[in-house]
Amino acid sequence: MIKLAFYAFCLTLGTTAAIAADPQEVDAYAAEARAAGTQLFIELKKVVTEAAQAKGAAAAIEVCNVKALPTSQRVSEETGMDVGRTSHKLRNPKNAPDAWEKKVLADFQARKAAGEPLEEMEYYEVVDDNGKEVFRYMKAIPLGGVCFNCHGTSLKPEVKARLDELYPEDKARGFIPGDLRGALTIKKDL
Repeated sequence: MIKLAFYAFCLTLGTTAAIAADPQEVDAYAAEARAAGTQLFIELKKVVTEAAQAKGAAAAIEVCNVKALPTSQRVSEETGMDVGRTSHKLRNPKNAPDAWEKKVLADFQARKAAGEPLEEMEYYEVVDDNGKEVFRYMKAIPLGGVCFNCHGTSLKPEVKARLDELYPEDKARGFIPGDLRGALTIKKDL
């Protein structure tokens, strides 16, 4: 993990800029964010995997479509952080990255190309967002496991049909195992 408490570099994006913060506090926020992100990831993976095993990949799409956002909202309420997912290749437009998230996703792609393992990849900092201190965190999500059934290169006809029905502007296909699928993204107002 790269610790960026003193900000070896600064992501300046419109009205959001990195600011100095106590390194121990920032690391504590990162630990909270990791726990919240892990909670969301485990819960979503569980319901999607159970649906896929019980009724097939097309059923898992329905579960993901119906359960992902409410699960994210519940985890956000439980943790006091804004917890969600985003990607450079969206399936659900509600998960579109903001400027800061786009910059971090591009950084994740560059780090992957340089050989850094996605499983260990994260980025966090405290930023000024329109005069308000906000802790921002992202953790890379590599494509693997059950996710390949709906995001991979060779989709079953029933999976493709269900995706076309639920997500007519879907861009989240054509991944191969190990690709950057997207990222967990977490914000906490300070």
